[in-house]
Amino acid sequence: MSDSKDVKAAGDAGDAGDAGDDELKAVQAALSAEHAAVYGYGVVGGRVGEKRTDEARTAYDAHRARRDELRRAVRDLGGEPQPADAAYALPFPVPDTEAAVRLAAELEDRIAGVYSDLVLAASGDRRSGAARALREAAVRAARWRGGSVAFPGLAERTKPASTPTTPKA
Repeated sequence: MSDSKDVKAAGDAGDAGDAGDDELKAVQAALSAEHAAVYGYGVVGGRVGEKRTDEARTAYDAHRARRDELRRAVRDLGGEPQPADAAYALPFPVPDTEAAVRLAAELEDRIAGVYSDLVLAASGDRRSGAARALREAAVRAARWRGGSVAFPGLAERTKPASTPTTPKA
């Protein structure tokens, strides 16, 4: 899959010159992340097992709807929506139900991070929508994981607990 895009890099917004550029880049990053989530949920849905198929389908549909909203938002901001890649590299192999559940939680965590960036870059209705999307992703991640995390969408929270935050004297 050398032409595939890593799911991790799907939300990179790059450098921006002004607030309008920042918002457009954040919307494009969210669109890219939603493309990756839709792809990822295709994998999740095929491996998640019968008990959670409806949950996977609901999440898949939610990400498709957000993706379509973001395409419109990019056009409203004067941009051309970024198309989906043909394939995306998954963060780990997904051979079974357990891995599919982990992937779903990971997808939602990554989506929350991208929407966190969009909340920062946007204003008005778009900011409110990004905050709703962040909340929905955090709730879905908690359901998949079986528990929540503090401050969903913030990269700082992903550090392992054993990693010191201050140097030892």
